[in-house]
Amino acid sequence: MDVQALRWFQQVADGVTVTEVSELDMVSQPGVSRALARLEAEVGTPLLHRSGRVLRVTRAGAAFKRHVDAVLHHLDDGLAAVEQLIDPETGTVTLAFQPSLGTWLVPDLVRSFRDAHPQVRLDLRTKVDEQHLAVGRGSDVDLELSTLGPGPDREWRALVQEPIRALLPLEHPLAQQVDLHLADLAADDFVLPVHSSLMRSQAEDLCRQAGFEPRVILTAADLPTLRGYVAAGLGVALAPTHWESAGRDQLPSTRLRVLGLRDAAAVRDIGISWSLERRLLPAAELFRTHVQDRARGGRLPRPVRVR
Repeated sequence: MDVQALRWFQQVADGVTVTEVSELDMVSQPGVSRALARLEAEVGTPLLHRSGRVLRVTRAGAAFKRHVDAVLHHLDDGLAAVEQLIDPETGTVTLAFQPSLGTWLVPDLVRSFRDAHPQVRLDLRTKVDEQHLAVGRGSDVDLELSTLGPGPDREWRALVQEPIRALLPLEHPLAQQVDLHLADLAADDFVLPVHSSLMRSQAEDLCRQAGFEPRVILTAADLPTLRGYVAAGLGVALAPTHWESAGRDQLPSTRLRVLGLRDAAAVRDIGISWSLERRLLPAAELFRTHVQDRARGGRLPRPVRVR
């Protein structure tokens, strides 16, 4: 089939008039009409019918258009892939990441990459469910920043290790300490992230390694909520260092204290991963190399110190 005729059919089916199509593509109106007629002959049934001065899709046309949209989408992806092979500086990189990385790591990587490759487009996607991979079969995500670690069907490279800290309300008996053992909080009520958060499972594992099951009284879908619960004295919490991107005295709530944990396991490894089932296009390779070089060179943001 004539690809141009498919594009004209798609436009007309979406409400563009034949006159507008001819003006946009600088062809005659009869030329557009003949192409649409040839397309209908190839399909074997009318795809469009006239309603007043405009063309509307028939039931067959509506069914056909869904597949035309998919075909043209894949065709455009293929053309874009070829364009990237010719010039990777004009491609698109689709990057998924955990929400807790969006306040410190992702902005640094995006800014530094765009400084070096200003023409590459970045499609940034915050993960809703951190437990599931964003890269893999059937996904259009090129790269993923997460704490999921290595696994089958994907490559994973560690970038940085981030300490986990304890968040305590100001009136907590241990709030004036610099650090503590997690076991010191065994009798406390805990505020933990929702179950779809990887930090939730890690916090529970850390507590078990410290010899107790956390008594969870509240869950929080995001950092501001978790921090607010702790500041209100409703419980204690565990959080990565960069969730507290400022020093203790700069936090929005002065009723919140951040303490170091003496437990050796109180860290999380952050890495970049990509699928083994699809080849990275050059623009994505550029970004992956940039991220890994930045990590190897020690140029990623540093964890804040507890004060």
